[in-house]
Amino acid sequence: MTETVEPKGRVLISEVGPRDGLQNAHGIMPTEAKQRWITALAEAGLQEIEVGSFVRPDRVPQLADTAEVVAHALTIPGLTVAVLAPNAKGAERAIAAGAHKITVPVSASRAHALANVGMTVEQSVEALRSVCALRDAAPEGKRPSVEGGLSTAFGCTLQGEVPEDDVVRLAAMMVEAGADEVGLSDTTGMANPAQVKRLVRRVRAAIGHRLSGVHLHDTRGLALANAFAAWEEGIGTFDGSLAGLGGCPFAPGASGNAVTEDLVSMFHDLGVETGIDLDRLIAARAILAEALPGEVLHGAAARWRAGRQAA
Repeated sequence: MTETVEPKGRVLISEVGPRDGLQNAHGIMPTEAKQRWITALAEAGLQEIEVGSFVRPDRVPQLADTAEVVAHALTIPGLTVAVLAPNAKGAERAIAAGAHKITVPVSASRAHALANVGMTVEQSVEALRSVCALRDAAPEGKRPSVEGGLSTAFGCTLQGEVPEDDVVRLAAMMVEAGADEVGLSDTTGMANPAQVKRLVRRVRAAIGHRLSGVHLHDTRGLALANAFAAWEEGIGTFDGSLAGLGGCPFAPGASGNAVTEDLVSMFHDLGVETGIDLDRLIAARAILAEALPGEVLHGAAARWRAGRQAA
């Protein structure tokens, strides 16, 4: 008999597959398939989806159609349509497209900042400030929220160790620059649960409720353990990518994201509400398999469900 677990609150699972997942994919997903995928994710209960990024198409050709994808996503009732923009030029395009949320990446690693966006850490903070100014200048009702994505917060494959003092200081600088919220990103998957707990506490002490969530990668197989550690510290928003697609093309050795299905499965087992139908979420993997033939799809929850059905 399965024991009934009393609800222990609710978390927001933010799907980043159509952006972070696809930027490292071997093939280019057709626009129509992206739109079907986003629709399927929303129908499974995802309330926030990062649908693309406004970056130079020559650097990330998989996301050259982001404006079209945003236009489709905006037709889905109740969906928060998020995008990534590394600078004011990208943010202008994001605002014009009607995105609800813009994430601006700011790396705590100087080496990664130059490789990822071609700017120093300080220049990235100024870019964030410029994006916040654009937000403030937009007409009321069309102002997106701005998240500062604090990249390589737990370590960097290019630089190595990233001092925690640097991360805490940078988080405060991002809030001062105007960010509505700050998310801690384990861009290279180097974090461990003890480190996650410690850094969440330190950053929250510096910026309070502005610390909104974590973005985790599964390079060392610790994404779920790190998510659990962050949840125990009171974090309520977790980024995931369907089938664990993704990685950072500008951080050598960085592999896929935390698997959305596995995050949902874990939180459901803990009695934490997500609003997501796990069966429908797993079914959406078929769109990836069809549109990205040969791409490896990860995820323990999907394997476990398939094994039970075959038994």
